[in-house]
Parts: sequence; C-alpha cells; structure tokens
Amino acid sequence: MAAQQAEVTAGEVVQQVLAALPELLAVAVVDARTGTSLAAHSNSADIAPATAAAFNAEVVRQKQKALTALNLIDEHIEDILISLSNQLHLMRLADGGRKFIYLAVSAHDTNLATAREVLRVQAGTL
Repeated sequence: MAAQQAEVTAGEVVQQVLAALPELLAVAVVDARTGTSLAAHSNSADIAPATAAAFNAEVVRQKQKALTALNLIDEHIEDILISLSNQLHLMRLADGGRKFIYLAVSAHDTNLATAREVLRVQAGTL
C-alpha cells in the first residue's frame, strides 16, 4: 500500500511541475537509493527520464558521500544544478534525501529561479 501511495504522490508531483513549467523537456520523481523513476514525463524524444533518473541518482549518492567524507555533518543537499550548453538539469532532494525531483529545461527559454522555486514547493509535498 505504501509503494502505491508513493507512486500516486510522485505522479501528482510530476503533473504539478508540468502544469507550472509546461515547456519543460523532462521531469521525474526518483528514488535516490535505487535510481528508480517513481513517475515521469518527457516532452522531448531525446530525453528518456527513466535513464536520466538512474544516472542522476548516482550523482546524488556521490555528492551525499562527499558531504560525509568532508565531515559536513550540519549540511544537507537542497538541489544540484548541471548547466549544459542548451539545457539546465536540476535535481531537488526531498524526503530527507531519499527522493529527488529531476527536471530538464531549455537554458534559453526557462527562468532558473522560477524552475528552482517550482521544485522547492513540489519537493515539500513528497
């Protein structure tokens, strides 16, 4: 039952992000431990959100390990931004770092502050 509830909530988050940022390239809610996409949507044939989720989960896990290795015990990751030449890829952690929302948007057509705020709000609902 809990897994089904998580998928419903993940699906709702994906729909809320899509409603706020209809021009997005891709969005997914991801289990950070396994890299499994709990819900996803893509407006681009070039981006497979499930594949992106798996690789970006590794980015999140490695950054979490780095915080531990650096003994930054009072710090936690809020989000991770990867800037490409034409795209922005954002990961906003939620649920104590156990999940994250992955978002890919056009670097030229999307306001970064708006995208970050949408993810901040939606991460709070997971």
